[in-house]
Amino acid sequence: MGSRFGGHSLFIKDKKLYYVYNFLGIKPEQVFESNVTLKPGKYTLGMEFEKTGKGEHGEFLGETKLYVDDKVVASGKMRTQPGKFSFSGEGLCVGYDSEDAVSTLYKAPGKFTGGKIQGVAVSVKGEPYVNIEAEAKRMMMKW
Repeated sequence: MGSRFGGHSLFIKDKKLYYVYNFLGIKPEQVFESNVTLKPGKYTLGMEFEKTGKGEHGEFLGETKLYVDDKVVASGKMRTQPGKFSFSGEGLCVGYDSEDAVSTLYKAPGKFTGGKIQGVAVSVKGEPYVNIEAEAKRMMMKW
């Protein structure tokens, strides 16, 4: 989801699982690479972010874990910005990256090949982000 201006990408490259978080296009990308090589077979692949605090500019700070089945294969600290990534018209893509690659680790357009994606699930927990200033402006527009 997103583009070079910011986004998330979970992908397989050179038989390893990667999760890249591109923080608003600011280098370096936050890269999590699995410490295991994937062999042919069925897997449940995933990523988890647990918020631990806020940075000085309102960004979220936390811990990211990358999973192959139930095993943590990479982890580390990460910072995120609350919001959606669709600045350049790209939304959520499954099995491909359509236009402008989220990560410099692959080229777009790109397609997942050599396997079958049987399903995708997204789970969000915790308090939703609310931009109080934007909400106040929206409320004032009603008057």
